[in-house]
Amino acid sequence: MASTDLAVKERSLFVDKHKAYVKRVSEDTESYDFAVTEHLRMSGVYWGLSAMYLLGALDEMDSDGIADFVVSCQHPSGGFGGNRGHDAHMLYTLSAVQVMILLGRLDHIDAEAAARFVAGLQNADGSFAGDKWGEIDTRFSYCALNCLSLLGRMDLVNLEAAAQFIAACQNFDGGYGATPGGESHAGQIFCCVGALTILGKADRIDRDNLAWWLSERQLPSGGLNGRPEKLADVCYSWWVLSSLSALDRLDWIDGAALERFILDCQDAEDGGIADKPEDVADVFHTFFGIAGCALLGRGGLRRIDPVHAMPVELMENLGHATPWGHGAGRAGTHAHSSGRTAGASEVDSI
Repeated sequence: MASTDLAVKERSLFVDKHKAYVKRVSEDTESYDFAVTEHLRMSGVYWGLSAMYLLGALDEMDSDGIADFVVSCQHPSGGFGGNRGHDAHMLYTLSAVQVMILLGRLDHIDAEAAARFVAGLQNADGSFAGDKWGEIDTRFSYCALNCLSLLGRMDLVNLEAAAQFIAACQNFDGGYGATPGGESHAGQIFCCVGALTILGKADRIDRDNLAWWLSERQLPSGGLNGRPEKLADVCYSWWVLSSLSALDRLDWIDGAALERFILDCQDAEDGGIADKPEDVADVFHTFFGIAGCALLGRGGLRRIDPVHAMPVELMENLGHATPWGHGAGRAGTHAHSSGRTAGASEVDSI
């Protein structure tokens, strides 16, 4: 066994501490962190629930209270806001759908109205707006297609136009930006690779060129950054790793070194995972650190679909959407079901 592998094996993922951390921050409504994340509460709920699911501790969360919160955030338009009283937005509509699937309570919301809200934000060129104000971003293309795939309503949008818009955002280096001509960024790449995979158009991706760009994101620390000349950050353990997994190029980086970096970012006393070693933990990085470990095949964690960013077993239970095919931590081939495909997560904080 290589020395790096031995070093990782000697480190522990503090499962019990992370469970306690997620539960604590979800219940502490008086904290500073709770106040400043009011606008993205729906996504925070998704991150926390997903982390607990992967850790095998979903039953420790207040499922009834969470479901009631999600229901209260749905607008007459069908879309969901990031919190009660907030405007409906594509990002939080996806998170709301993901949360209700995690809880097994999709029937508690008006799923058809949510699907029509999402479909109504597609433009003639195939792009999607985030909300009624019209901002365009490949994040929204991904969120829309992921959401519609999860709801089994891909028939509501122009799929070919959606694929053409995403393809137009590809750059010479194989990467993708937020809009045509935008800088390549690992977060946007995750969105575009996921969206094209959901569409069954992954053949339009320049796989080797893009995988080379993604593999160059690994730094001597073992961590990954989002673009050249930036610092490593645990969240890219998801954005980069899930993209490489979907591209069947997971072995193009040093997985053991990456896992070591993630484990070094843990708070050994209070639980949670930070963006970098010695920084303060938050639920966003906690989820993506755990999800990265799951993709790397860390024992004891449930498998996650790198395209929809949902547990594989839940994707298998949906019936109309098939999870991207992979063994725990290993790449495979994407499966299709009735012309619909499967895919991955929430990108509010890219």
